[in-house]
Amino acid sequence: MYPYLNKFLTVCLLLFCCACGSGKEEQAGEELVLQDDLGRDIKLKRQPERVMAFASSMTEMLFAVCDTAAIVGRTPQCDYPAAVYSKPVVNNYPVDLEQVLALKPDLIFTVEGITPLDMAARLEELGIPVYYQKYRSVADILKGIEDIGRIMNREQQANYLADSLRQQVQEIERRYSSQAKQQHVLAITWSDPIYVYGQNTILTDQLRILGAQNAVQEVFDQPYPALTREYILKMNPDVLLGGSVERLEREFFSLYPELRKIAAYQNKRIYQPTGNLIERPSPRVVESIRELESFLYP
Repeated sequence: MYPYLNKFLTVCLLLFCCACGSGKEEQAGEELVLQDDLGRDIKLKRQPERVMAFASSMTEMLFAVCDTAAIVGRTPQCDYPAAVYSKPVVNNYPVDLEQVLALKPDLIFTVEGITPLDMAARLEELGIPVYYQKYRSVADILKGIEDIGRIMNREQQANYLADSLRQQVQEIERRYSSQAKQQHVLAITWSDPIYVYGQNTILTDQLRILGAQNAVQEVFDQPYPALTREYILKMNPDVLLGGSVERLEREFFSLYPELRKIAAYQNKRIYQPTGNLIERPSPRVVESIRELESFLYP
């Protein structure tokens, strides 16, 4: 009788172990589903271990938050931090699919407006999910840092960085919260035609933090609209950003001599911001705000 009982118990134990093993495989096989800033569902087979970004600002975020060994590539525009140069280059305009596939990233980060949605769909067909972030304010940048930390299982590092930056931004904002007269700032990105930083750019929020205003008050469809000379004369900005006095004299005011009437020119309030600071919604956002501060309050 006992031998049969032993055999029965052994079979039950084996069946139990098999059932437990099956449950673990199903759990391991479950997809990790994220939702990006565009409201798209991003399905991952596992926690991402190999990542890259199609935007230089997001590459900076990855280096600020992730284990650098997890970052497998960079774009030709990526130039910060110095460690970025140790990573292989992947063309992003247009996207070189062959180069991307060779690096085998588990996830690609990008920014709204940088990577076409049809390219993201193509990459996802090839098994590489694409996660979009979008930014309208300084607060969105800090949230983006925290989101990367959550996705990459680096929440402690990301939250520490975001909290530190948030405190610095709040301190600067308090300093200029009671400005009696707000300076109006026009920032140009191109001379012919004249393209500028519109109202719906992060620059507007940076200027608000500093107690100033974007001279472009109207909200255009494009974040970087083209303006006429008449429009700029009517705005009459107090400060002009976009290049050194010498460069803008040569490349801007020589084309539009009537713009020498604006207050910024008359009062010699023309400044050249650092390109990869003002242009990028990156972890160096406080550094960018402080540079703007030096122009507004010399």
